[in-house]
Amino acid sequence: MLIKAAVTNVKGEFEFEEIMLDEPKADEVLVKIVACGCCHTDLGARDQMAPWPIPGVLGHEGSGIVEKVGPMVKGIKPGDHVVLSYQHCGVCENCLGGHPARCDSWYPLNFMGRLADGTTRLHKKDGKDISCFFGQSSFAEYAVANQNQVCVVDPDVDLRLLGPLGCGFLTGFGSVVNVLKAGFGDTIAIYGVGGVGLAAIMAARIVGCQRIIAVGRHQEKLDFALEMGATDVVNSKETDPVEAIRAITGGRGTKYAFDTSGRATVLRQAINASSAYATICTVAMSPDTLDIGIEQDIMGPGRKIMGSTEGDAVCKTFIPKMVDYYKQGRFPFDKLVKFYDFKDIDQAFEDSLAGKVIKPVVVM
Repeated sequence: MLIKAAVTNVKGEFEFEEIMLDEPKADEVLVKIVACGCCHTDLGARDQMAPWPIPGVLGHEGSGIVEKVGPMVKGIKPGDHVVLSYQHCGVCENCLGGHPARCDSWYPLNFMGRLADGTTRLHKKDGKDISCFFGQSSFAEYAVANQNQVCVVDPDVDLRLLGPLGCGFLTGFGSVVNVLKAGFGDTIAIYGVGGVGLAAIMAARIVGCQRIIAVGRHQEKLDFALEMGATDVVNSKETDPVEAIRAITGGRGTKYAFDTSGRATVLRQAINASSAYATICTVAMSPDTLDIGIEQDIMGPGRKIMGSTEGDAVCKTFIPKMVDYYKQGRFPFDKLVKFYDFKDIDQAFEDSLAGKVIKPVVVM
């Protein structure tokens, strides 16, 4: 079928054009896209920080309504409201062990422009193949996705809001709950107060962390972090975060640290401001290299330094739980979102980079 999509034909650009989308295969679902979150991961691929092959269609936080399902699809039917998340093989040891975000084929399936069988669903009108992204390519009017990455959600919630639950908000919330496993009485420092960091702050409040310290460079965003659940804020432009966090925690440091920046200098601060036996988690794409002292930073204090992908969440079960927390008023992620018309996708990303909006979402 012919669809309208924002195609990246050259590095750093979106171009609206009509392309061909294949019909869903036996285990796939056709979704009419209602909205799609704009994520820095899309920018990383568009601007070729990550080696995603162009031309192609980005967008990996799609939400929409199911129009057609393949004969092997279970638990999803036409008319369902759904959120699309990451692609995974479903058969490797990590997938079968309940950790599909650690899929052995995660990187090639999500970033190399092809599906598990080596094909793509997207084509130019002359038949030339176009790369897909995260198995969904939701910067388009329609998308086809494998059933294992399609999550049915409550139809009573505004579907336009829910796309970021498929990646950005999932990463922040899930990293606190599933990866760090923070809980009652714990201390956590969250470095960066964009969409991922704020989702992490709200998750830390939900699980009962005693001290939730937001670290950032813009006071307005830090003030907003206090509204979202932070107990303390540190402006890293005005004070040394390590000294400030040590003071807040009585000299001990935090049990957990969550870095959304990907900057080696920030990750170094997270390490130095953490306690013995602390866990430090990072989620950002970055070209930086971190110089770690084996004895001083890891062995001596018994720290753990790790990464997180998609919050180590099983999207089909985890996303509905986030939606329920939203309905209870305990996860008000709608306060982070600003809507843009699909045609204004360039403006949405410009505003995000300029810090004018926390989470832009384009509406088809």
